[in-house]
Amino acid sequence: MDKNTHIINYTHRQAGHCESGATSNLFSFSGLEISEQMTFGVGNGLFFSYLPFLKLQFAPMITFRNFPNMVFKKGTENLGVNATVRKNIKNPKDAMDALDRNIMNGIPTGMQVGVFKLTFFPPEYRMHYNMHNLVVFGKEGNYYHVSDTVMETPQVISYDDLVQVRYAKGAFAPKGKMYWINSINPNPDFKTAIRKGIKRTVYDMIKIPFPLVGVKGIRWMARDLKKWPVKFGNDKASFYLGQILRMAEDFGTGGAGYRYIYGSFLKEAGTMLNNDGLLEASDMMGKTANQWREFTYIGARNCKDRSKPEEDYGMLSKMLIEIANNEEKVYKKLDKIIL
Repeated sequence: MDKNTHIINYTHRQAGHCESGATSNLFSFSGLEISEQMTFGVGNGLFFSYLPFLKLQFAPMITFRNFPNMVFKKGTENLGVNATVRKNIKNPKDAMDALDRNIMNGIPTGMQVGVFKLTFFPPEYRMHYNMHNLVVFGKEGNYYHVSDTVMETPQVISYDDLVQVRYAKGAFAPKGKMYWINSINPNPDFKTAIRKGIKRTVYDMIKIPFPLVGVKGIRWMARDLKKWPVKFGNDKASFYLGQILRMAEDFGTGGAGYRYIYGSFLKEAGTMLNNDGLLEASDMMGKTANQWREFTYIGARNCKDRSKPEEDYGMLSKMLIEIANNEEKVYKKLDKIIL
């Protein structure tokens, strides 16, 4: 076998969210069987921010997930996992050499990439979005074997194409970021990890004083959305609304999807710890996820000029306010649960 060829016996599993899926699969490879939703919850994956002064694809920046690498960073930290994260690798050759060393040493390696030039993605998935995650688990000549949890099966990508997506330009540029697990405790303290994960998510969603983050950010976006048709005109308002819908349903799982995952985390945690409060919070979170789905459905009808007269921006604004109010109830409930 060529000295530049090595394929790790790594199990590829699809997932709802790229980073929590990649992290869960890396945990599993290292000997800790953990679900994607538990990984997402203890890794503080849930978040919201509305940053109208920043633009993504010429529309306000909105995110329903936490910052890139947060799930891996907080997940490994809260579970007591020894891991390495390398950021801002200036020289692409250095980044690729580091990846090659890991592969030859049998270490599957996660990384942040942009998806616009990700060759194995269907064209309709290729957007200027730099917060995607995948795991490289092998090299064969000039090609790398990739586990991308969006895809049904493992994929391959060339050296040059992998360099391009690792060094994609724009907002949240990955800059060669890569991460991996060194050693793991197969029997971690899940109760402590769950408590830390929930506490941080509650803080992020209702306690950060900045008004564009958490439920306050959802309310701010709701107020702005109502003004868009008069302030910008119908075409630009529809374009901005489309950005909310893309972020809520397409980019990185989306708003409703994240809330379904987090609700599943609360259910699993409640069952594991025999805690009825967590089970009740899980049900509440599932209902907010359904509300996000209803909002995006009616919003899409509006963008396509298929909405009923009453399904205007005022109605959509009221729906977001109700979502914010109901999510706040979930986090306040979680804040009072003693674990």
